[in-house]
Amino acid sequence: IAAPERWYLALLGFAEHFRTSSPPKIRLCVHCLQAVFQFKPPQRIEARTHLQLGSVLYHHTKNSELARSHLEKAWFISQQVPQFEDVKFEAASILSELFCQQNLVDSAKPLLRKAIQISQQTPYWHCRLLFQLAQLHTLEKDLVSACDLLGVGAEYARVVGSEYTRALFLLSKGMLLLMERKLGEVHPLLTLCGTIVENWQGNPIQKESLRVFFLVLQVTHYLDAGQVKSVKPCLKQLQQCIQTISTLHDDEILPSNPADLFHWLPKEHMCVLVYLVTVMHSMQAGYLEKAQKYTDKALMQLEKLKMLDCSPILSTFQVILLEHIIMCRLVTGHKATALQEISQVCQLCQQSPRLFTNHAAQLHTLLGLYCISVNCMDNAEAQFTTALRLTTHQELWTYIVTNLASVYIREGNRHQEVSEVITGLLSFFQGRYNEAKRFLRETLKMSNAEDLNRLTACSLVLLGHIFYVLGNHRESNNMVVPAMQLASKIPDMSVQLWSSALLKDLNKALGNTMDAHEAAQMHQNFSQQLLQDHIAACSLPEHNLISWTDGPPPVQIQAQNGPTTSLASLL
Repeated sequence: IAAPERWYLALLGFAEHFRTSSPPKIRLCVHCLQAVFQFKPPQRIEARTHLQLGSVLYHHTKNSELARSHLEKAWFISQQVPQFEDVKFEAASILSELFCQQNLVDSAKPLLRKAIQISQQTPYWHCRLLFQLAQLHTLEKDLVSACDLLGVGAEYARVVGSEYTRALFLLSKGMLLLMERKLGEVHPLLTLCGTIVENWQGNPIQKESLRVFFLVLQVTHYLDAGQVKSVKPCLKQLQQCIQTISTLHDDEILPSNPADLFHWLPKEHMCVLVYLVTVMHSMQAGYLEKAQKYTDKALMQLEKLKMLDCSPILSTFQVILLEHIIMCRLVTGHKATALQEISQVCQLCQQSPRLFTNHAAQLHTLLGLYCISVNCMDNAEAQFTTALRLTTHQELWTYIVTNLASVYIREGNRHQEVSEVITGLLSFFQGRYNEAKRFLRETLKMSNAEDLNRLTACSLVLLGHIFYVLGNHRESNNMVVPAMQLASKIPDMSVQLWSSALLKDLNKALGNTMDAHEAAQMHQNFSQQLLQDHIAACSLPEHNLISWTDGPPPVQIQAQNGPTTSLASLL
């Protein structure tokens, strides 16, 4: 090596030693790298050192202005040096990340566009920068631009002979089209992806991870449409796929095509994701104990991963899992636990403004559902109204409006507000029983076709009530008995409570004294359980969350007298 460069290697060695020390000695690492400039190095070394300094400062310190200055110099100088792609494009990539972190998205976009334009001869960086700009547009909710870029990426990958990365671009586009509800475009795209994935012969882990991505999209597509029965074969394939991946070893053999150097998600993250879609399926199908079992497994795995990995996607997984399990708890009559888990979601959202922006409407909706369960109707109305203000998502909006309507109906004097909203339930509450019967039978037909157990149980108990009121006791019995069986299987505490009350009245009317006594005893037991849980929930300090309707989540509420009840004591 030429003598002048020995000093460079020595300084670089020291810098790397300090950076990888345990704990890292970042200040000393930065000093060593800054010393390089004292030697008036050639442009290549100068640009690379600016990149290294910018990267270290960006990843390990809060000095983002200095990091930015070094990265801008690295980007500027490297463009004047021939064959210097890695430094040039890494500088552009990190600099645009830094811009986004500082909310300077309008500076990041032209920078990425320029880098994309000049990287066409460098397949790895061209694809990576396209993914990065597409992600930036997605975060800004500009899904049309993001889809366009992913389409460009797919075509580019095809031209450079990378079917693997072509599939990644297309599957990412499919995910965005699902988010946009462009179902007409999703079907042909998923069909094409399925063919590419099956035909691709390469690294087994990469192939299986493509299949997981593909099957996750298929499963969520079915679940979005409420097709709980039709989705089962896909879900089974997905679960087998993740088992296969967990037995494969990560080969260190690098792909021969640099455009193939991408991974969708780490193996451990995929595992949590499969648990998550399984929980979604169990929830919709009304297998709530199964949903709780898989949630517990996923949350345990997340806790382990978060000790070593600060990837924001893990917190997103955690919040979505908690959102599902909270709904389970409310149905199974565990309000106090649900409330503490709502509080956990608040804490996770406090740590990440982006997470809060994406989940604020869901959080207020869950609080609204909790308020209904503890009979705080004014608070429920306030929570649902807040949630409506915060969402543009069509399905969530409909769900909130439906719950808000049920609050109005229970208040008894708000028929005007709900006349357009819930036909079946409204007819029921207003005593228009024949009309209600028709709507509920339609519901029953749909829920039976797709094995939607909770919907079936609710429809059966409502129909049972109608037949009882109309004096048709035999028909009422035919509805209430299966409603009770199904509600016990789920288990759905409210439907069990209602069914047992109906069975008590029915058996009394039919003169079955023993059965009436047994049903009365059951009703008493359910009432006691719900009452105890109600008292436990309302006495928790977290119960004060029901009055939060504005701004970020409040800081953890402490008990007025003594410490907060721990979650463990309630489980």
